[in-house]
Amino acid sequence: MAYQLYRNTTLGNSLQESLDELIQGSLNTYRFCDNVWTFVLNDVEFREVTDLVKVDKVKIVACDGKSSFLPHSSTTE
Repeated sequence: MAYQLYRNTTLGNSLQESLDELIQGSLNTYRFCDNVWTFVLNDVEFREVTDLVKVDKVKIVACDGKSSFLPHSSTTE
C-alpha cells in the first residue's frame, strides 16, 4: 500500500507532529473503502497560534489524488 511509504520518513513524522498539534479529539469511527479514508472524531479542538475552536463532532474524508479511475486528458489537435 503506497500510503505507508512516507510514514517513517522525516516528512511523515513532521506531518504527524503537525496534525497532533493542530487537531485533538477522540476517534469515534474510521473506515477505508474504495481508496477513501473516512474518520469521525468527537470533542475536537482545532488549534492555531492564537485561536482555539472546539466542536462536538467532525468528519474527515481523504482520498488519493492520483487515482487510476480518473480519465486522462489529452491535448490532440
